[in-house]
Amino acid sequence: MAALGWLTPRRRSATARSVLAGEASAEAARKSTQEAAGTTEEPQFPVHGDDRAAAFFDLDNTVMQGAALFHFGRGLYKRKFFETRELAKFAWQQAWFRLAGVEDPEHMQEARDSALSIVQGHRVAELQSIGEEIYDEYMAERIWPGTRALAQAHLDAGQKVWLVTAAPVEIATVIARRLGLTGALGTVAESVGGVYTGKLVGEPLHGPAKAEAVRALAAAEGLDLGRCAAYSDSHNDIPMLSLVGHPYAINPDSKLRKHARRLDWRLRDYRTGRKAAKVGIPAAAGVGAVAGGTAAAIALHRRRR
Repeated sequence: MAALGWLTPRRRSATARSVLAGEASAEAARKSTQEAAGTTEEPQFPVHGDDRAAAFFDLDNTVMQGAALFHFGRGLYKRKFFETRELAKFAWQQAWFRLAGVEDPEHMQEARDSALSIVQGHRVAELQSIGEEIYDEYMAERIWPGTRALAQAHLDAGQKVWLVTAAPVEIATVIARRLGLTGALGTVAESVGGVYTGKLVGEPLHGPAKAEAVRALAAAEGLDLGRCAAYSDSHNDIPMLSLVGHPYAINPDSKLRKHARRLDWRLRDYRTGRKAAKVGIPAAAGVGAVAGGTAAAIALHRRRR
């Protein structure tokens, strides 16, 4: 039982208070240093009217709680695409992902293989239509309000905002459209004559592949990556985050948090509402992001009670 002590509310609450106290102290020290140097105001970001800048957002656990592929699997099960045994596997993988907060390559590979076998022989248009329904049923309520506010700040500044995810591009496109974003980069499943073959085009858009997709899109769009921003929760996305001039760690896993702190990247954690020591919220999104993070924390607390 001692090994499970970290799961108890009392231990978690005390830890959160300690972290908050430490981070508040660090933030106060940083502001004091800035005031002494006469640099209390940070430059406005995102920069309004900078059409050579854009923002790239990871999806799973960055924009949305949990993994899009698992939510999609639940929706397909409801529509009799597969059996209960396969749903149990999806449910276990999703539960592990939410508790651990990190991606397990073996789980993700199994999920992709299952999804490909499930959609094989189905029409692309059919899955796109079903994706709209599944978004309303399982995904809409899982969007992190704070991250959504960050994305909106870039849109309000006149910049394009893209989702970059290992999830199928059809699902990612639905989510991007429903959030009012520009578009999505995602894993492409092969189709012939509008029907899925059960194979991928290339490989899943994961890790270094995301960075290559962002680099290619930036070249096509005439973007300056040094003026762009990227947001992710996972250390697997360090290649993508390292491409841009404004990398953000959102709800970071332990490896990304350490990496971000070492490189002085900006962090934000909406899972508890606590403020990281090095906080950087785009000026236009400040109020909305803080309110969103608070709302997410309250909702999470209520679910735990």
